[in-house]
Amino acid sequence: MKIITGNDLKSGAVTWWNGAAWSLHVNDAADMGDEAADVIAAEEAARRVNGAYVIEAEQTADGIRPAHIKERIRALGPTVRLDLSLDPTATPDKVL
Repeated sequence: MKIITGNDLKSGAVTWWNGAAWSLHVNDAADMGDEAADVIAAEEAARRVNGAYVIEAEQTADGIRPAHIKERIRALGPTVRLDLSLDPTATPDKVL
């Protein structure tokens, strides 16, 4: 599956495209397939996201798992301090 990630232009938070808007939670990400490039172009032009790109991921029993370790860290937060991990109830106004 191909999903889109980027950073929120206002807060810098890692975001995931859910098919209609940006979410802080990787499990909300939608499989975009061949539509990804068009979505990225439109969202960057609208200045809602910065540095968006497509990554490979897989749907598992536990949710969406990015294929590369870098993206898994971006999705879940630091690996050395669990107190800095993303709160599953976080909304964009509660991130920073």
